[in-house]
Amino acid sequence: KKRKADVDQRADSNNKRPKGKKQWSVSRKNASEARAIQPGDVGIWATCAMKKEGKSVGELRDLFQEYASELYGKDLPASDNGESDAEEGDIEGDIQKEIDGIKRPAADPLFESVKLDTQCLLFFRTRPPVEPVNLVQSICRDAANGVEQKRCRYVKRLTPISMVDKATERGLEETAKSVLAPHFHGPENAGKKFAIRVSTRNNREFTRDYVIKTVAAAVGPGHKVDLSAYDHLILVEIYKNILGMSVVGPDFDTLKRFNLAEL
Repeated sequence: KKRKADVDQRADSNNKRPKGKKQWSVSRKNASEARAIQPGDVGIWATCAMKKEGKSVGELRDLFQEYASELYGKDLPASDNGESDAEEGDIEGDIQKEIDGIKRPAADPLFESVKLDTQCLLFFRTRPPVEPVNLVQSICRDAANGVEQKRCRYVKRLTPISMVDKATERGLEETAKSVLAPHFHGPENAGKKFAIRVSTRNNREFTRDYVIKTVAAAVGPGHKVDLSAYDHLILVEIYKNILGMSVVGPDFDTLKRFNLAEL
């Protein structure tokens, strides 16, 4: 009886809290969703070698920051730490990173890695003034011209994304309208040759033919499909319940489809 009384007393004391104060709980689901890719995001998809996702995040983070400084200015906020690329047991490196983070002024990072549950696939959310198409094309053109990317041992293909939306019919139409207008609409853009390439991962809602027809309709009249000698190539990336789109230049195939490993 005495043991039972002690247990009941401890339970009552644990349930007590000061009057007027609410007990808040943090939803793990909401925290996870906050880190997910969201409609309105702009960024870069990347593929990498199997089980090298963490190291590839570190490699790309440094590479992107270096090119961003050259292209958009020297005094830009550094990227987030993302997934650590340090070797296990590198305590001094971890401490130095923490010190650097404290010294660094509070600012939104230009590149933020988003954790995915798909192997060999990465996504970096970008912020202005970074323009994903310009950044990726600059990196790949340098690689094609012999500028060795020593840090990118495990990175393969890069895919810039100018706009992200939900993978719905309306999302596809709205994204196409917004992304394609600067390249195909208006008298200064008349008579363009174009091609469309679609990549789908973990999504069965859209067929390739439907996506191509919808995007081609958004291109508008006065333009011609040319799969090899195009002026603009429209890239459509569909991943689970989100989709992204961008327009790249005619050197996409020459640049090995932005595959750094092949370049």
